[in-house]
Amino acid sequence: MTSANTDLLKWLNECLARGHSAESLTASALQSGWHADVVRATVAEAVGSELVANRSGARAGGSAVPEPDLTQAPTFIQTADRRVDIVTVVKHPRVVVFGNLLSDEECESLIELSQPKLARSQTVDNLTGGEEVNSARTSDGMFFTRAENPVVERVEKRLAELLKWPFENGEGLQVLRYRMGAQYVPHYDYFDPAQPGTAKIVQRGGQRVATIVMYLRTPERGGATIFPDIGLEVQPVKGSGVFFSYDRPHPDTKTLHGGTPVTLGEKYVATKWLREGEFI
Repeated sequence: MTSANTDLLKWLNECLARGHSAESLTASALQSGWHADVVRATVAEAVGSELVANRSGARAGGSAVPEPDLTQAPTFIQTADRRVDIVTVVKHPRVVVFGNLLSDEECESLIELSQPKLARSQTVDNLTGGEEVNSARTSDGMFFTRAENPVVERVEKRLAELLKWPFENGEGLQVLRYRMGAQYVPHYDYFDPAQPGTAKIVQRGGQRVATIVMYLRTPERGGATIFPDIGLEVQPVKGSGVFFSYDRPHPDTKTLHGGTPVTLGEKYVATKWLREGEFI
């Protein structure tokens, strides 16, 4: 980091400590003539450090991010209603592949319940904080509200127990359908602090801090979830799921991920994003 960039980071840290928001500081830095890439990286570093520090004291005795209890290297975790298998564990980034996460009946129910609302998937518009159709994401999707029906509520409560994160901090469950050729190019799930729309988005529960993707239907070929930074590829097997967390909104978390094109058959997934605070 250059001397000038170090000065910018020092200024950002001082302002954050005085209660200024990352969004207002980003706008001020850009207006002062700093290059957007420099601002984005430096704000992410400053905000990431602050978030880690804040979270360490915000939940006494708890993790800074959602985290299954793997301290004893278990081969499974018994939740209140289901034994969930531990298939693969990566430490950095924190990635855990779960087997037997959902029953066949739950997978089929979620698919059936999603049908009336399926429409072309959208992504977050970083400029406005709204949503937009994006060529990078060619699936169809819909959202359930939290605990919208008994199946959704049961799955959400299981995830809250498994990942040791409050039920209320989860966004509504999203179901996605990927037909042949459909994909989602590699991306991050956190909200970029340097984007002007982020201030509006995080009002509903703070930053995203973790994602879990659950596979509801296995395609015959293709459709893997990939993590390019670490060379990991997770096959979309019905009833299984992949969880990953990110303690700050920065590429250093190595949580770049995507869905490869489905080349034969059809893939359904259910995605759950977890926030810092209660999602409203």
